Amino acid sequence: MEALQHRCGSPKILLVKLKQIGDALILTPTIRAIRNRYPEAFVCVVVRSGVEGILQGCSGIDQIITSSPIKGNTSKASLIWSEIKNLLFLRSQNFDYAFELTDGDRGRFYTMISGAKIKSVNTSFYQVGLWWKMWFNSRTKKPWNRSHRVEKDYFAISEVLPLGEIPSLQFEEKYCSIPSEIKGMDEFVVFHPCTRWRRKRWPKERWISLGQKLAGKVRNIVISCGPDEKERKFSSELAEDLGASFISTDGRWSWADMAGALRKATAYIGVDTAAMHLAAACGCPIVALFGESIDYQWKPWNCPHIIVFAETHEGNTKSMKNISTENVVSAYHKLLERKPGLLT
Repeated sequence: MEALQHRCGSPKILLVKLKQIGDALILTPTIRAIRNRYPEAFVCVVVRSGVEGILQGCSGIDQIITSSPIKGNTSKASLIWSEIKNLLFLRSQNFDYAFELTDGDRGRFYTMISGAKIKSVNTSFYQVGLWWKMWFNSRTKKPWNRSHRVEKDYFAISEVLPLGEIPSLQFEEKYCSIPSEIKGMDEFVVFHPCTRWRRKRWPKERWISLGQKLAGKVRNIVISCGPDEKERKFSSELAEDLGASFISTDGRWSWADMAGALRKATAYIGVDTAAMHLAAACGCPIVALFGESIDYQWKPWNCPHIIVFAETHEGNTKSMKNISTENVVSAYHKLLERKPGLLT
């Protein structure tokens, strides 16, 4: 393995991570570390279809491959052919290194089929069966379950390829755009109340109360959401309930638009989701609402932030409804009092 590293001044590196949008963004510090250490490397990333937009702000990637799951007889021929083309392309690239970061059979299959000289999988937490082990000639064992998910990806690769320090999340300013709705705003806070995970949702009445308490202190509040119809409805109703100084993105913004807004925003207040990690990538101060989320794994990475935790009640559960509006308002004011760059 060491001999291969020295032969490859410009290694070809494959990263396979078939997970959610936030997981893809969490991979970007490791991609930047690879690019910093191996500036001439060819870096290819395989992600789930629909996730690729969040990676458009990371210049360390040379090629993004998207994979859509194939489900039995319901799959269309075009989808199957697309998957075959993906696999043929990966096989043709003669990768020096392929890293499986999904922790699942689909990611392992992509890594295996690449035919890379070094095929690596982490075996410290998730079990890897004997059949898979025979296809991987590198098995990293550094425990990650007590670390941040940024560190999980970083250490899985740095055990094989030496890297420098772990950078911040990446959505570079040159790839950002400014949505028309905020071009005239000189002060605003971003609320992000929506998430596909029910357990991460804060009650609507608390968002209304928070908006009312901040309305006299903040000129404008932007309520962001994704394109999902339920998210759009929730955000639009929230903006309507709160009044003229509140606007909803109505799910129309791209990730580049959202990144541009977060670079201008006074703060982000929201749940643990991809938008929170994008705020971290943009250096936006964050008030993060955490219920059942594991903070040391999912907290905002390397940016000013305060986490408001759900108090433990009702049989030791960390329900989001146990986060009070008063605690969120207090966290917002404390965050703004801090010197820029101070992390928690």
